[in-house]
Amino acid sequence: MRTHEVVLHRIEQDLAAGKLTVGGRLPAERALAEELGVGRSSVREAMRVLEAMGIVRTAVGSGPDAGAIVAADPAASIGAALRLHMATRTLPIRDVVQTRTLLESWAVQEAAGQSGDLDFSAIDALLDAMDDEDLSPEAFHRLDADLHVAMAGLAGNVLVEAMMVSLRDSIHGYVMQAVPLLDDWPAVATHLRCEHRGIVAALRGGHGAEAAGLVREHIEGFYGLIR
Repeated sequence: MRTHEVVLHRIEQDLAAGKLTVGGRLPAERALAEELGVGRSSVREAMRVLEAMGIVRTAVGSGPDAGAIVAADPAASIGAALRLHMATRTLPIRDVVQTRTLLESWAVQEAAGQSGDLDFSAIDALLDAMDDEDLSPEAFHRLDADLHVAMAGLAGNVLVEAMMVSLRDSIHGYVMQAVPLLDDWPAVATHLRCEHRGIVAALRGGHGAEAAGLVREHIEGFYGLIR
């Protein structure tokens, strides 16, 4: 085991045992190094790994926010890994789209079962923002991605939401490369707006199977236009 992995293993143990919790501060660099018998450079390397994984956030200085604090942002590391693997072309776009379809269709069906207790205000705001016909394709698809994450988030599954955030960032690049190839972007945008409102209406009405089917058709339909 490399020396920085000793630090990672210790922090993993402390997290699992509840000695460290979200919002808690990790021991100082010097204290960790002395306790584990490793160099301070190994502690710094471990902190860089943990920050890249979204487990901690670090800040220099001596104020209340200085040091390494447990943040637990799984979407950060999953998203970074997905983007890098997509860049190497080891993850086919088709597989990514299928995964997104599975996650979203399950999420909206699950959320529809509790529609009476859900807050649709953020989703309604996104739908209204997307009605602006002067939006650039870039701005439209940023809002579109946020909308899909918000809908999936209604299911209340933290891991599914984190994966959707990761997929949002990973998919955006290939979508924007394909948009200029569309024959009539304004018509496509109008169709997407209509589909979005249909999905949300099904969600609001508690029609899970219908919402799942509409999501599936929506994602597959757009993918069919740009592939």
